[in-house]
Amino acid sequence: MSPSAEAYLRLSLVRGIGPRTGRKIVQRCGDIRALWQQSRIQLQSLEDISLKLIEALLGSDVQLTQSVIEFCQHAGISVVGIEDDAYPELLLPLEDAPLVLFVRGHVEALLHHHMLAVVGSRKASAEDKWIARKWSRELSANDVCVVSGMAYGIDSAAHRGALDASSPTMAVLGCGLSTINTLQDRQVRAICDAGGVVVSEFLPQQEARAEFFPRRNRVIAGLSHATLVVAAEIRSGSLITANLAAGYGREVMVVPGSVLNSGHSGCHQLIRDGALLVDSTDAVLQAMQWRTAECNRSVSEILSSCTDDERRLVMALDSGVLHLDAISDVCGLTITELSPILLALELREAIVRLPGSRYALAK
Repeated sequence: MSPSAEAYLRLSLVRGIGPRTGRKIVQRCGDIRALWQQSRIQLQSLEDISLKLIEALLGSDVQLTQSVIEFCQHAGISVVGIEDDAYPELLLPLEDAPLVLFVRGHVEALLHHHMLAVVGSRKASAEDKWIARKWSRELSANDVCVVSGMAYGIDSAAHRGALDASSPTMAVLGCGLSTINTLQDRQVRAICDAGGVVVSEFLPQQEARAEFFPRRNRVIAGLSHATLVVAAEIRSGSLITANLAAGYGREVMVVPGSVLNSGHSGCHQLIRDGALLVDSTDAVLQAMQWRTAECNRSVSEILSSCTDDERRLVMALDSGVLHLDAISDVCGLTITELSPILLALELREAIVRLPGSRYALAK
């Protein structure tokens, strides 16, 4: 954990200080680490900081911070502060961006360059869940990181689709990472094994509360480049996520449904409000300009200077992102044989390595 992450963790534990107030205090002070060196007089000189907050800061519990750090270390949980390089860049413009994120899995997945929130109803039909899973699998195969909330229904189907493609996916929880049930724990392990990540802004032992889920939704919307709503009623929490995304200036896309099915009434409302109707994963990729001609253009250039083994590898990746094991199978080479070939192509900037032992042609 970085020193600044530890300092932000301590700030987040002060009663009465949320993300907005915390960032205001740091802005007034100038530096998060310097904050904890301030005297009472220095704190009182800060603009717009109440005496109540000053007393809370002066009485902050250092031992509580250390106990949280020790718990996280024991539980395999990383703490990412808002000033850390690993903190999702898309969250930073949010006034109420979490001061710290608690993370299990591959922290580098927080910085994936194509983040898509896939959300919808917990009570979705079998058909809707099938669509969410199929589309998530296809999108993941095109180097898209599916972000969802690991809830029942559409969320779980979206994560499963990404896992079907052996691709990283991100789950954002409305509870602490150490309070999940046995079924969810299996999902967490599967996500981490595939190079993905599970994230929460809540303390590891914090049980879920109803008021936490809108806060979770803002993180899902905030760290995603776009939001895709698969199935949602008019009162669905997914509409909160979609409206937040629109407010952040992000693209909102919707899968349409039957007008006779109230389970899609929220989707149709979003379309009336200006969301983009999409009827295929190609439409999603095209809307986000995540599929370009650059890769196809570069393939012939790459192949012109390749050995036979390198050519086989490049042609394999021309079909999309592949896991190392899949490359081995397609090329008929062992991992040991592939390693120097992959390294050579990486050094020539012909391919890129992605989280979860996956590779793609460089764009």
